Order: sequence, then C-alpha cells, then structure tokens
Amino acid sequence: MTLDLFSQFMIPQTLGIPLILLALLLPTLLVPAQTRVIQNRTSTMQGHLMLLIIKQLLNPLNKTGHPWALLLMTTMLLLSTMNLTGLLPYTFTPTTQLSMNMALAVPLWLMTMLTGFRTQPTTALAHMLPTGTPPLLIPPLILIETVSLFIRPLALGVRLTANLTAGHLLITLISLATTTLLPLMPSISLLTLTLLLLLTLLEIAVAMIQAYVFVLLLSLYLQENT
Repeated sequence: MTLDLFSQFMIPQTLGIPLILLALLLPTLLVPAQTRVIQNRTSTMQGHLMLLIIKQLLNPLNKTGHPWALLLMTTMLLLSTMNLTGLLPYTFTPTTQLSMNMALAVPLWLMTMLTGFRTQPTTALAHMLPTGTPPLLIPPLILIETVSLFIRPLALGVRLTANLTAGHLLITLISLATTTLLPLMPSISLLTLTLLLLLTLLEIAVAMIQAYVFVLLLSLYLQENT
C-alpha cells in the first residue's frame, strides 16, 4: 500500500530512459513560437499579471538586482507550470523530486552569493556577524550564521518538495477513500468527493504559491547581496 502511494513520485521511464527531461521541456513547449503574438484578453491579463509580479519581486531590490528580473520570472513560470501540469491525470511532477529542486536551488543561491562577493564583499561578509556582538559570542555566532547561510538552498528545495508531495499524497488518499466508500456508503462518499474537489482547488493554489515563494525567497537572498 505504501509503495503504491509513493509510486506516483517515481520517475517514469521508457526503454530505460528517464522522462524527467521531457517533463522539464514541457513549459517551453507551451510558449508561443511566434515573435509577435496577437493580443487578446487572455494575453493582456497574463502580461499584466507578470508585470505585477515582477514589480513585487524587484521592489526591495536596488538597480543592481534589476537585471535578475528575467531570470526570476522565468524560474517562477517554470515552477508554476510544472506544478500545475503535475495535477493532471497520468502526469508526472518533476518538482516532487528533491534532487531536481536542489539542482535548481543551489546554483541560483550560489549566484546570489557570488554577486554579493563580487559587488560588495565587505557588506556580504558583514552579514555573518551582527553589529555590537560581544567578543565572546563572535566565534559561535559566525559559526551559526555560516550554517544558516548554507542551509538556505536546502530549505528552498525541501520546502518545495515537501509541500507538493504532501498535497499529492493527500489527494490520493482522499480519492481512494471516495472510491472505496462509494458502494458501501454513497452519502459519505459524496462528502469525501466534495472534500476532494476543494482540496484540488487548494492544491492548485499551493502549486502557484510555492513557485512564488521560491522566487520571493531567492529575491530576498539577492537583496542582501546587492
């Protein structure tokens, strides 16, 4: 039973070839190939929403961090698209894999750190020790800040993996309960079906929110280094 529940998170393979790369290419296939897209209400609303998100992300940053706008927005669109398509039947969610999330979080976090050491090395090192620290507390505080600094990419990857995995497991459990109770107690099955629909709506919101939180935390890390 436990293996059946977690089998949905196993990377599908065809002829021994993992299909995770194909799933990662799906968001790029959804982008129109035309260089000039005919404007309609949907594209206008999407453009307005993207502009609003970019302004929100770049608001705490100075001009040094503004060139990151394209990278931040692309990362958010990539994560949100993979999270949402993973909710469809007979699909696979790459962001439920911790290895994939860490492969995305570590380079982006490292880029923010390298940006800080390149542009303002003194200020970047000053974050390791708060102002006015007593001399006796300097060594342990530096150690604690160093550990917390290297935990940041792990927190990014684990947060995204845990939230999506928990949501998918909960949907699977409730759907199994709905199908099991249908011939026995139809009224209870209808109640669980309603709960399943509400949970699906919540999971759609979680899929978009987690992509936004990932990029927002990345912009906050960038803020400290610009």
